[in-house]
Amino acid sequence: MSLSSPADLPRFFAASWGARDARALAGLFAEDADFFSLTGGAAEGRGEITELLAGELAGAFARARLVTGKTRLRPLGPHAAVVLQRFVLTGIVHADGSGAGPVGALLAATMVATPDGWDIVSAQFVAEG
Repeated sequence: MSLSSPADLPRFFAASWGARDARALAGLFAEDADFFSLTGGAAEGRGEITELLAGELAGAFARARLVTGKTRLRPLGPHAAVVLQRFVLTGIVHADGSGAGPVGALLAATMVATPDGWDIVSAQFVAEG
């Protein structure tokens, strides 16, 4: 699903995360996009991104919630932009079942305009700090 503007990314990402909708999240990406996740996972292409996110949302992030923080939108011309979105995650569970506590995270997404809207071509979702 392409977005009408890069500014729509933070809200749609957080809503899809909260719904545990890996397909909707992966739908934000171009078919040949690259993604690096909070768990250190890497995926190439929308299919792999869907699989990676589905596994994470069913595992460590099954109870995790995102709280949206500061956003920075950096246009790179009329057809490209970088979105830097800060989030705080709560409810993360370690493999042993213990809670991780609140974690600051940054989504850095490079987006391009297509005839259908804006798609992510490369993104990194990393812990801050």
